[in-house]
Amino acid sequence: MASEKTRTLADLGLRAQSGREARVTGLAIDSRDVKEGSLFAALPGTQVHGGTFIQYALRMGASAVLTDPEGARLAADVLTGSGVALVVTEDPRAALARAAALWFGAQPETMVAVTGTNGKTSVAAFARQIWEALGREAVNLGTTGVEGAWTHPLRHTTPDPLTLHSALAEAAKAGVTHAAMEASSHGLDQRRLDGVLLAAAGFTNFTQDHLDYHKTFEAYFDAKMGLFTRVLGDDGVAVVNLDDPRGHEIAAMAQARGQEVIGTGRSQAARLRLMGQRFDATGQELRFEWQGQAHLVRLDLIGGFQAQNVLVAAGLVIGAGEDPEAVFAALGHLTTVRGRMQLAATRANGASVFVDYAHTPDAIETALAALRPHVMGRVIAIIGAGGDRDQGKRPLMGAAAARVADIVIVTDDNPRSEDPSVIRQSVMEGALAEGDPTRISEVGDRAEAILRGVDALQPGDALLICGKGHETGQTIGDTVLPFDDVEQASVAVAALEGRI
Repeated sequence: MASEKTRTLADLGLRAQSGREARVTGLAIDSRDVKEGSLFAALPGTQVHGGTFIQYALRMGASAVLTDPEGARLAADVLTGSGVALVVTEDPRAALARAAALWFGAQPETMVAVTGTNGKTSVAAFARQIWEALGREAVNLGTTGVEGAWTHPLRHTTPDPLTLHSALAEAAKAGVTHAAMEASSHGLDQRRLDGVLLAAAGFTNFTQDHLDYHKTFEAYFDAKMGLFTRVLGDDGVAVVNLDDPRGHEIAAMAQARGQEVIGTGRSQAARLRLMGQRFDATGQELRFEWQGQAHLVRLDLIGGFQAQNVLVAAGLVIGAGEDPEAVFAALGHLTTVRGRMQLAATRANGASVFVDYAHTPDAIETALAALRPHVMGRVIAIIGAGGDRDQGKRPLMGAAAARVADIVIVTDDNPRSEDPSVIRQSVMEGALAEGDPTRISEVGDRAEAILRGVDALQPGDALLICGKGHETGQTIGDTVLPFDDVEQASVAVAALEGRI
């Protein structure tokens, strides 16, 4: 990407191998985006090293190249005698992120980030909603894009540093003062958040996901811990769900760095401690303590796990400097995040249809178990697994649904390049191994599966459509077809009740 402004390498915290200075007109991570005078970041990739594209960047007029020793080796022939300023570092991704922060300059004055396998979107959105209730100009960034006082689409939960810092600068320019962002394991592993100045960082939970990328649980965990060990400064506040098995370990890690810790959950060590919950058809009441002082709040949110998300969000806002009592007064105004335990439709007999983004074994089991206290009748689940992703979790997803739901319908999610029937078979194997075969069925077409699930609803029942949440498309092969679970649920109810 290019800009009318220019910066020296030193301005961006970079130093060329030869000591040669260069003026930079823009930053690019795709050689096709290089303009005259750009700094091209040739980064290591999962399939191919960016060093192979240095030759193209030079043809486009790059004045500087940032890469690692392998990238410099791959392009040694074209770099020799080119006159381009070459910056070589062992961690070019981190260097690029810091350079992007310096290039774009501005970001909202108060920023927080949250990581964890599940709950990131809800926590970030709740933090934004709390700030809004307190009169702040706020946004949340992540899976659902940039939402709030300034809106902008994003392709990834945690976008690349150029996209991220460009968005943060634009948000700040638009008057946004507070921002809560999701920190994905991919984003943390690839140093996309380095350069973001955080007041506080949160942790929700840690369960199986993304092992296709990280390979091992420990690598996955270590990636997430980068938020606390690298991105959050020593003077930051760590908000940690102590009910997670790794929670106390993370809290100890943060304390060892000198970070203030706000523990959440039912643990006796939690400063923001959940003492009790009471559920009804449309929400729940919470009793919690803040440093020993009891508080009671009504939440119009379905699912017991939402209490954990709300407390982490409250901890982040408090950690970022807001008055605790004002924060607690705002909790009653929180609304459901799109695609997260969202009420999609209600049948004439009173049965409800919910949509949730749950797409991991733990998230499915947690969501279904959390829905049950709100339901007098049966819980019906529709589940599916995405293609070209962690295959090991598929049977575990089926087993999780079969353990908790009364009826399970296995369908397609986003099959991508894989054979949908093979994916469904893997999910079915887990479901059939765990549950009664008479209450487990397979319906490949997602719209038909939703129609059948809605048709099965009796008075007092609830249907939970898992997996896609806020998404408005279904990826089959290389094609993204329009598909919205919430819309499909509404259509199914209307069709079955003769309204269309």
